[in-house]
Amino acid sequence: MRPWSALAILIPCFVSLCGVTRAVAQQDNFEREPINYLDAEVNDPVAQLSRRLQSGETTLQYDDQFGYLPSVLDALDVPTSSQTLVFSKTSLQLHRISPRRPRALYFNDDVYVGYCQRGDVLEFATTDANQGAIFYTLKQSTSEGPPNFVRDRGNCLSCHASSRTQGVPGYLVRSVFADPAGRPKLGSGTFLTDHTSPFEQRWGGWYVTGNHGAMRHMGNTICEGDEYTFDRDPGANQSTLDEYIDTDDYIAPHSDIVALMVLEHQTQMHNAIAAANYETRQALHQSYQMNELLERPKDHISESAQRRIAASADRVLRYLLMADEFQLTDTVTGASEFAADFSARAIKDSRGRSLRDFDLQTRLFKYPCSYLIYSPAFDALPKQVRQQVVTRLFAILEGRDDSPDFDHLSPKVRREILEILVETKPEFSEQAP
Repeated sequence: MRPWSALAILIPCFVSLCGVTRAVAQQDNFEREPINYLDAEVNDPVAQLSRRLQSGETTLQYDDQFGYLPSVLDALDVPTSSQTLVFSKTSLQLHRISPRRPRALYFNDDVYVGYCQRGDVLEFATTDANQGAIFYTLKQSTSEGPPNFVRDRGNCLSCHASSRTQGVPGYLVRSVFADPAGRPKLGSGTFLTDHTSPFEQRWGGWYVTGNHGAMRHMGNTICEGDEYTFDRDPGANQSTLDEYIDTDDYIAPHSDIVALMVLEHQTQMHNAIAAANYETRQALHQSYQMNELLERPKDHISESAQRRIAASADRVLRYLLMADEFQLTDTVTGASEFAADFSARAIKDSRGRSLRDFDLQTRLFKYPCSYLIYSPAFDALPKQVRQQVVTRLFAILEGRDDSPDFDHLSPKVRREILEILVETKPEFSEQAP
C-alpha cells in the first residue's frame, strides 16, 4: 500500500454518491406544515451574512488563489485551524477531488464550509435554530457580479435527510474505502462516524495530522486491496502532510485529529437537537389537529405525542452526555492551533472550567456534556421537549436519576458538570436549590 492509502470519510452536506433518493426526504413531510423546510424563513449565519451583503453592510474580497474562501471564513468567524481534508470523491464537486487534491472543510459551532481547488463553488452547511441544517453554494467567480449565496432547494436532502442524519436535514461523517483515485469502494462497506465509533473505523478517506500513540485509524491511506488487507499502520501518527499533498495549495498545512474528533461529535449532536425539534413540532401539530376533530381542549397533548416528545428528549440526553463514547487507550495530541482556538470560545465558570475543556487521554472532553447546550438550536427547542431535557439532565447530574445509560459519569464528574451549568446556563441556575 502507498503511504496515502485507505478508506474515505464524508461529511456534512453536498454528497452526491448516496443510494438514497429525494423521496426519502419528502416522505417525512419536511416541506409541509408544521416544518415547511423550503419555505419557512431562516436566520442561520449564512442567511444573515447574505442579508448583510445585499444591504451593502458587508463585502467579500476575492483572493487570486482561494477565491472568496479567506474572506468568507473571516465573515462567518470560522477558524482556519479547523481545516480538515478529505480525499474521497464523495461530495458535490467530486471531479475536483483526489488524493492529491483533497477537499478542505472548515467549521465552527454552527457553520461548515467546503472548498475544492479550482472549484466552481464554495459549499456551505449551516444550522438554523428552528429548521436544522440549511445548505448553500457561493460561486468562486467575479465574472457574474457581486458574490451571492444560493440556497439548495432540496437536492442535498437526498443524502442529508435519512436515518444517518437521525431522520432530519442534517450532517454526517462517514468512512468509506477509497481506491487510488479517491473513488469509494462501496462494496467493502462504510462507517457512519460519531463519538461512539471505534478508533479503527474512523477517518477513512481523510487526511489526519497529530499523534494518537498505539491506537490506529484509517486516515492517510488508500485501499488498493479490500477491507481485509487494509493496513492502518502507514497512516498513523503523521505530523505533516508533505508526503501526500502540496500544502501550499491550502490555507493551512494540516488536517487536525482533534478537529476531526470534535466534528464527529458535533454533527450528530446537531442532528439530535434538530430531530427533537422536528418531532416535537410534528407531534404537537398532529395532537392539536386531533383535538379539533375530537372536540378536546385545543392545547391538550395526547399520550402518543407525549411519548414521542419524551423519546426525543432521551435521544438528546444520550448525545448531550456522550453515552457510549469510545474510550481512548492512548493520548491524542493535535498538530495545529485548533484545540486552543476551540477552547478560547468557552463559556467559563468562576473557577475557569468549561464544557470545552479537553481530556484527550481517555475521552474527548474533560466534562462530557456537549458545549452545544449553549447553542441557539438548543435554546430554540420547543419548551415541551427542552424542559424535559433540562429537568432530567439536572436529575442525572444530581444523582437522582440512576439510569445505566449514564454510568460512564462518575459522581465527581456529574457534580462538576452541574456546577459549570448552574453558573453558566440560566435554566440550571433557576433550578438550583
